[in-house]
Amino acid sequence: MPTFCDRSIPQEMDPFHALKRIHRLRPGFYLAFFVVLLLSPSTHVVGFKHIKQREVQGPIKTIVVLVMENRSFDHMLGWLKRLNPEIDGVTGHEWNPLNVHDPNSERVFFRDDSEFVDPDPGHSFQAIREQIFGGADTSAYPAPMNGFAQQAESMEPGFSRTVMSGFRPEIVSSYTSLAMEYAICDRWFASVPSSTQPNRFYVHSATSHGEMSNVRRDLVQGFPQKTIFDSIEESGLTYGIYYQNIPATLFFQSMRRIKSVRNFHKFELSFKRHAREGKLPNYVVLEQRYFDVQTAPANDDHPSHDVYQGQMLVKSVYETLRSSPQWNEMLFIITYDEHGGFYDHVPTPLRNVPNPDGMDGHIDYFSFGFDRLGVRVPTIFVSPWINKGTVLHGPNGPTESSQFEHSSLPATLKKIFNLTSDFLTSRDAWAGTFESILAERQTPRTDCPETLPSPMWPLRSSPPNENRMLSEFQEELVMLAYQLIGKSSLFENNVSMTVGEANTFVEDAVASFLEAGRIQLRSGVDEMSLVDVKLAAMLNKQACTGSICQRSRGHRGDGSIL
Repeated sequence: MPTFCDRSIPQEMDPFHALKRIHRLRPGFYLAFFVVLLLSPSTHVVGFKHIKQREVQGPIKTIVVLVMENRSFDHMLGWLKRLNPEIDGVTGHEWNPLNVHDPNSERVFFRDDSEFVDPDPGHSFQAIREQIFGGADTSAYPAPMNGFAQQAESMEPGFSRTVMSGFRPEIVSSYTSLAMEYAICDRWFASVPSSTQPNRFYVHSATSHGEMSNVRRDLVQGFPQKTIFDSIEESGLTYGIYYQNIPATLFFQSMRRIKSVRNFHKFELSFKRHAREGKLPNYVVLEQRYFDVQTAPANDDHPSHDVYQGQMLVKSVYETLRSSPQWNEMLFIITYDEHGGFYDHVPTPLRNVPNPDGMDGHIDYFSFGFDRLGVRVPTIFVSPWINKGTVLHGPNGPTESSQFEHSSLPATLKKIFNLTSDFLTSRDAWAGTFESILAERQTPRTDCPETLPSPMWPLRSSPPNENRMLSEFQEELVMLAYQLIGKSSLFENNVSMTVGEANTFVEDAVASFLEAGRIQLRSGVDEMSLVDVKLAAMLNKQACTGSICQRSRGHRGDGSIL
């Protein structure tokens, strides 16, 4: 049986067969279109359609967000307390028992010797419940945060030492520099005490639509809730997704609409160019490399990926933004989706957290009302409007119980950009906002460093293992890729693919999906419709002249015109 990366597989099994027959419209169309494009007024969007843009009032006109993967605050930034005592970090006196129920249990103290982590610590809803409460009983208040060592040790003897350790500041040099030069928040929590996808949904929509774990069926169909991207467009502003392997934002159904295609850009091809030309949109979401291959190692920080690569990504992004003509009107935010099973000493908020939309979650006969937050995660703010060495603790409102969590992103965007839409849910209406860190100055700083120090060395001693089997998150991304090209029914038969195979597959699938969307855009299909690969193939076939149909080279591969 051939693998799905084998280009010789039969047509009926080939997910790309339909798009291998997709060709472009007549050359005359491109000449006319290109002339119109050149004569059009410039906008923040580089794409097929001129969008009338509203001017943002206020100093910040571009917000860039990078959401990394699966690390806690203490694990990544806790030892920064050595450099700035105001940061609520660690001292080395923090500990967990190996057995929560044994008063004489061995204690595992928090250390500063974290390096390359493999395997991936537990971060399911059930594992996190044990990490926070020491067991299934969630009645303790405040949260004891005493079960991290116990839960890790149940996975593998000695693994408790891994989750009870953090990085020295010199190892995460990009973060250390940014935290000292700009602002660090030491009271930012994951929105849900659960895994990746529910928390990423809160970043963009302030709800997980009732999901408390990664439910494949719902991920494939696409989540229907309104997103911050919708609110931005409704207010006449612009956004862009700059992706490397596959954009996880395509888990939202609205992002699969034809009109959304113009907002997706290949990171390598477009990000630096758009920044250099001053054409980054108002809201920028950066998506990392989620698959670990030798030619392009993963840089999302998800274990077992090398944190060195994540630091190199942050360094590159910062230096790109710093050299952009948009720098003086920019805010760059780095956070993490969830803590990934690593220890954190700050009790997670348990009370007066509102359910976002009245939907409860269900898993293993357990009902969850989305009424408590997840574990604390690293968050850094970067802008010339931020005073050096700022430490942001808890928010001032809008309610006494409000906290900084992922819903704070859409809530603050609404304020900074004066979005006309209502709040997305009850959660972002409640979440703390952080615009105050931008209000301490009358003018932007002129002493911001142009470069960051390079991280010391790779933490992994060997190259990426492309033959490794997929993580749960990677399997979900592969399932998404199948859905994008209309072949989701084939996923279960190909779940055994390797990381290397999956990387090739998802990149090809995304390229095919976006190509199909561009064809439908040019063909005049209703922009609110979902991208349909089969329909695009049919439309393009009809546009071919005689038997000569050649693929146009008139685009960059990311939706923008050469």
